Amino acid sequence: MPTALVTGASRGVGRGAAIGLAEAGYDVFATGRSLAAADLPEGVRRIVCDHEDDAQTARVFADIAAAGGGLDLLVNSAWGGYEGMVEDGAFTWGEPFWRQPMRRWAAMMDAGVRAAYVAAALAAPIMIAAGRGLIVNVSFWAAQARIGNAIYGAAKAATDKLTRDMADELRPHGVSVISLYPGLVRTEAVLAAAGAFDLSNSESPEFQGRVIAALARDPNLAARSGQVVIAAAAARELGVVDIDGASPAPLTLGDVAPA
Repeated sequence: MPTALVTGASRGVGRGAAIGLAEAGYDVFATGRSLAAADLPEGVRRIVCDHEDDAQTARVFADIAAAGGGLDLLVNSAWGGYEGMVEDGAFTWGEPFWRQPMRRWAAMMDAGVRAAYVAAALAAPIMIAAGRGLIVNVSFWAAQARIGNAIYGAAKAATDKLTRDMADELRPHGVSVISLYPGLVRTEAVLAAAGAFDLSNSESPEFQGRVIAALARDPNLAARSGQVVIAAAAARELGVVDIDGASPAPLTLGDVAPA
């Protein structure tokens, strides 16, 4: 049975990826700060972890090593950037950079980009020793256009750049790295504000896990390494459907950041 680690699996895309991968036959380790209360299948191995704490992250990998199954797949979904979008009754998410709360930098860069970097650095030696593996960094179109705020764009651009450079360094060792762009995902936060979204072309959180599992099985995975992969586009290419049987249309930059 292949082994996967999904960070940030307490909710949202991470939780869906953990569920989808478990359904695809993975032995899934899931981490998150509030994981104890997460709605996850019984077979998923929960490890409470704050990925801003390197010692806690190292203990996660020690637990995986102790289990003896190696590590075939790492999904970096830990992300604190969507927390606290409203402060004192004001929606500050889209404010100019000079009005942004300074804590938002740490929420995106430390709890997001740095968390992915540290987890990948700990996963790489395990995968290199096995001569195979896949690291998936969850990202978004904000890397390529102004969406939301300047810090958000910088964090996603940094994630994509890490993906490209990590892929170059890991390619000789048979390990692949991709940036995954989900579409509009029906996360808990999106459903709580459903009136603000058109959900007709949305994706379930579990859809992300299904897509990642299909990518890991793809004989052409190495050719994708270092690239941005649009989840819905890969799903159509690889014959993956959502949990309701739907085939979501892939979003484009024009869809998420119209001129």
